[in-house]
Amino acid sequence: MDSRSLHIAMYPWLAMGHQTAFFHLCNKLAKRGHKISFITPKKAQAKLEPYNLYPNLITFVPITVPHVEGLPPNAETTNDVPYPLQPHIMTAMDLTKDDIEAHLSNLKPDLVFYDFTHWMPTLTKHLGIKAVHYCTASSVMIGYTVTPDRYYQGINLTESDLMEPPEGYPDSSIKLHAHEARAFVGKRKDTFGSDVLFYDRQFIALNEADVLAYRTCREIEGPYLDYIGKQFNKLVLATGPVILDPPTSDLDEKFSSWLGGFEAGSVVYCCFGSECTLRPNQFQELLLGLELTGMPFLAALKPPSGFESVEAAMPEGFEERVQGRGFVYGGWVQQQLILAHPSVGCFITHCGSGSLSEALVNNCKLVLCPNVGDQILNARMMGNNLEVGVEVEKGDDGMFTKDSVCKAVSIVMDEENETSRKITDNHTRLREMLLNKDLESSYVDNFCLQLQEIVEGKNLSVDSNGVGVQ
Repeated sequence: MDSRSLHIAMYPWLAMGHQTAFFHLCNKLAKRGHKISFITPKKAQAKLEPYNLYPNLITFVPITVPHVEGLPPNAETTNDVPYPLQPHIMTAMDLTKDDIEAHLSNLKPDLVFYDFTHWMPTLTKHLGIKAVHYCTASSVMIGYTVTPDRYYQGINLTESDLMEPPEGYPDSSIKLHAHEARAFVGKRKDTFGSDVLFYDRQFIALNEADVLAYRTCREIEGPYLDYIGKQFNKLVLATGPVILDPPTSDLDEKFSSWLGGFEAGSVVYCCFGSECTLRPNQFQELLLGLELTGMPFLAALKPPSGFESVEAAMPEGFEERVQGRGFVYGGWVQQQLILAHPSVGCFITHCGSGSLSEALVNNCKLVLCPNVGDQILNARMMGNNLEVGVEVEKGDDGMFTKDSVCKAVSIVMDEENETSRKITDNHTRLREMLLNKDLESSYVDNFCLQLQEIVEGKNLSVDSNGVGVQ
């Protein structure tokens, strides 16, 4: 690009999913000549370093995460603690504020990208730096739950309110079920670090930013980006589709040889991400549902609550019954390579943004089984709006059964089924669009241009409709 290179600092939430999402963007920006200072704890740095494609432009700025009472020694990210202790990690991150201010004063970047540190915009204004709230969650969820219209309802917001989308929301078919709305209402009252309410933290982080940016493309989330821009009266940028570079490694032999024993498109792959821990009964219902399909399956799942291993948590007699066609694994897997394997025909996903991005550029049929937060609204968008998957039915208690798991898989894998054919057609169109390299390149180029204009003070206004868009 002809314009001068920018210096961008990044300080994402101390969860590896957020760290890797920010770092993926770092590589895209560095490819275009921009300098990145990535502020992160040392253990996270060690995990990210192998992915640094531009070490001459991307520099790590290591920080010490203060110890907070209730955290195990040397805990730095959410990966180091069980889910209930994550608010303590946020408290520790808040305690880095003075160190961050010192680093930014020394580094003098043009912009800072952040997400959960709601104090960042106040700090950057003081230093004359632009603050970009970079959201790794979907705009579908932010628009549904955290816009000013929702936020200012405060404690008066009810479950029935949240079961319907807010006024002006782009898609009236996207709704929460009663048990989901109940959880979202409860979350509004939860503190998340430093005695700050979770929704206060989210809203302030969004509302005080100079610019909002989302890890998506307008072809998928355009109406939701427009809605958020109008609600917050801010410029909203999209970084483009999240297409990870293909891994340079090969699939581990234990997986490649096992998958190689089955016909093309016949294997059901199930994975709920690195941080989802199911309840024991749901873990067993999921496995029994996979068994019930009669299809070969590979399930990569964390041991459920209270169990040290997946083997110890399996239903009685399960291993013997599925021997030869069922593979349950309790560790990390090379998901990109598994999804790309010709034998995999179906993916049961928790609907995390990263997993959906990986799934949409492959041929597998999607079965949507969300657990918490934005996963739920991601699933509604994929199932109701884009119609590229089938969601597993749950009861009023939010629980799925072996029968509902089997039913969803059977629908998508039955090529004679009209729903399955429609899903395949929609997925094919979306995959071809996302894999167009010109699309991703044009998004990142335009994103960089917008950032340069923001730094120069040219592009912080919104259009005549009150909508800030790229």
